[in-house]
Amino acid sequence: MTPRRRTNVAAPIAVAIDAPEIETAARWASAVAPHVSTVKVGLELYLRYGPEVITTVRGANKVSIFLDLKLHDIPDTVARATRNVARLRPSYLTVHATGGRDMIAAAVEAAPETRITAVTILTSLDDAALETVGIRGPAHDAVRRLAVLAVDAGAQALVCSPHEVAALRAEVGPDVTLITPGVRPAGTDRGDQARVATPEEALAAGADLLVIGRPITQVPDPGAAAASIAAALRRSETASA
Repeated sequence: MTPRRRTNVAAPIAVAIDAPEIETAARWASAVAPHVSTVKVGLELYLRYGPEVITTVRGANKVSIFLDLKLHDIPDTVARATRNVARLRPSYLTVHATGGRDMIAAAVEAAPETRITAVTILTSLDDAALETVGIRGPAHDAVRRLAVLAVDAGAQALVCSPHEVAALRAEVGPDVTLITPGVRPAGTDRGDQARVATPEEALAAGADLLVIGRPITQVPDPGAAAASIAAALRRSETASA
């Protein structure tokens, strides 16, 4: 699949700001903001600092906020939780697709200005791990089933590994945002990710937003790392045009 051309300057990257302290998170966000479209705040940082971390990370930066809480509970509880965090104006908020159709629909109704983003199968899980938790695999089949369920329930975005992007794009069409963790520049450590690809491969498969964390944040100059990956993506898109 040929990558879709993008007119915005910022690269379609969500930098995972998994910092231990709020000051570090703010510094990383400011460093990468000129080069990427989005910064992602995860569960650990949000639980430690609460809404303050969203305000701090956003600061004066013109970046979207991806609030990755992976909500998973009964529909009424998820609706109330979603309504609370929607006041922080995140562009994306994650829920687990395995919570079911009613839970996803409740989140969508509770936050009409936020893209409710359904997490299909975590990229740390392979086929063997799925079997141990009772999910019928293989992984790409489970991802497809959950994706269809989530979109039918109103989810505007999906999280899947780069390995499933092309199949999901064909399944759900062009209007659903596909977000891919498990993205690693060539030559970097895959860490705890089981289903990975390079940024160029993920975009070529049809991803809209790439989640990249440690290859950017765990180097001496996160801003330079973000700029380098963004430049490589622009070259790749130009070459494939």
